[in-house]
Amino acid sequence: MNDEAVKPWYRQPWLWFLLAFPLASITWCTIAITVAMNTDNDMVTDDYSKQGRGINMQIARDQKAKDLGLQGEFAFSDREVRLSLTSDAGQVTYPYLILNLFHPTIADKDQTVQFTRTGENTYRATLNQDVSGRWYFDLRSPENDWRLKGETSLPSDDAIQVGNASR
Repeated sequence: MNDEAVKPWYRQPWLWFLLAFPLASITWCTIAITVAMNTDNDMVTDDYSKQGRGINMQIARDQKAKDLGLQGEFAFSDREVRLSLTSDAGQVTYPYLILNLFHPTIADKDQTVQFTRTGENTYRATLNQDVSGRWYFDLRSPENDWRLKGETSLPSDDAIQVGNASR
């Protein structure tokens, strides 16, 4: 005969082995749902159709910049940005230009900067805050009829080429 005493249910190793996986799954799902509900995803848009309609306008702006033969060169130093802009069509005489800086993942860091004309084909602007890391940018005319776009990592000791020269 077996005189071994039977352990209570909570001391049985197979019980805890069988309960470990469902308990871990419940815990993980609770954490995942909490994180998903309490964080924003800046990469997701609510109006896909509006963005889709805007693609054709963006392509037309890019094509106009190409047709004008626009080429630019940015030089970043601290918060100051200098721009030299040339065109195959002649001298560039816009009173100001607009630069949009887009952070790839954090929308709160996006900036819009207005360049003022400082001379023949040269412009200057001051950034609102320091920029470092990877950035997407686009440069536009005051009429928003052309666009030069690109991607860069800042800070950069080299001048950043944009337009036909960078292709």
